[in-house]
Amino acid sequence: MGDATLQRRLTLGDAVVVGLGSMIGAGVFAAFAPAARAAGSGLMIALGAAAVVAYCNATSSARLAARYAESGGTYVYGRERLGPFWGYLAGWAFVVGKTASCAAMGLTFASYAWPGHERIAAAVGVVALTALGASGVQRSARATRAIVVAVLAVLLLVVVGCFAGGRSGNPHLGTGSSVHGVLQAAGLLFFAFAGYARIATLGEEVRDPARTIPRAISIALGGAVAVYALVALATLSVLGPCGLGATATPLRTAVETGSWHWAGPVVRVGGALAALGALLSLLLGVSRTTFAMARDGYFPAPLRAVHPRFGVPHRAEIAIGTVVLVLVLTTDLRGAIGFSSFGVLLYYALANASAATLRADEGRPPRWLPPLGLIGCVVLAVSLPWPSVVAGLAVVLVGALCFVATRRRLPA
Repeated sequence: MGDATLQRRLTLGDAVVVGLGSMIGAGVFAAFAPAARAAGSGLMIALGAAAVVAYCNATSSARLAARYAESGGTYVYGRERLGPFWGYLAGWAFVVGKTASCAAMGLTFASYAWPGHERIAAAVGVVALTALGASGVQRSARATRAIVVAVLAVLLLVVVGCFAGGRSGNPHLGTGSSVHGVLQAAGLLFFAFAGYARIATLGEEVRDPARTIPRAISIALGGAVAVYALVALATLSVLGPCGLGATATPLRTAVETGSWHWAGPVVRVGGALAALGALLSLLLGVSRTTFAMARDGYFPAPLRAVHPRFGVPHRAEIAIGTVVLVLVLTTDLRGAIGFSSFGVLLYYALANASAATLRADEGRPPRWLPPLGLIGCVVLAVSLPWPSVVAGLAVVLVGALCFVATRRRLPA
């Protein structure tokens, strides 16, 4: 077993592409359709609301990450600022919710890459990416960079194709939508914006973290918001709110509706790559939080091992990859966006609560920002579809019971 300390190998560019790889992959190809069904013509308003809450969370996370440059993200921040229970609860919600997201992204990749053979394709993708992650974080970052470049090129094709080759219609932005529908859609879209969490969870592997992490989070989030806004406007102009919400492959449908129907296969490849990039960055983030919690005694001790050559928590990565492999072979979790969103919103609510305790000399964000982020997270969480809320609350209860059982075993 290697020392339970990770090596700082990631640059600013590496950290940015890890965040972009997760946000772009998860959001554009997975969250738009259910969000459009909930918000209707208020989709752009929902996107703006999700972006505001994400900005608050990103700012709070960046300030905390600069001070606590360790793997684990809000698990570490909650532990240090609020106490062990709240840190554990944040880590628990992240690991459980994002493990479900990994399976959902694996199946999303498979539905684009090999329709009709989703489980086999998803299993191959999970095994390959787990092996890649266990062989070194820099290799994962390079692979994510290549995927992000390819996906951005495909999304540019979609935007140009919709505006130039699609049938232009009135998207009826903001008319005929309910407040609850917009909030529910914002909660679903938050699933997409949560990718910057991967930057914070990799804090122990980033060079000059106090400077790099805040910059990387801001750049990645700003880039993702711009991409989402352009793609949403483009697809709405062609399909309208109802058409966007009715299709499981909105981007492909949008380009095939107009004269650029030849671009459909290209978009299909882009969807597969985007889901693959999201899965890779998710595996990185979940394994780092698992590693941090194992190091503190909450998860089995073998998971805190660091590979002596590659400097990564290889056992944690293999363990998470194995769980995801079982999930993609036995269940259908493509509908897990709401469940994952609930867990991530709880995670960031605790991040904002932690940031509110920072003093001015500790890099405290503006006083209004953490409370706004906290309230926004709670409102979006309770606005999600009720099965997601019930499942999320059940997971929180199980986590609390596990904490009590674990604390009794730990030395005082």
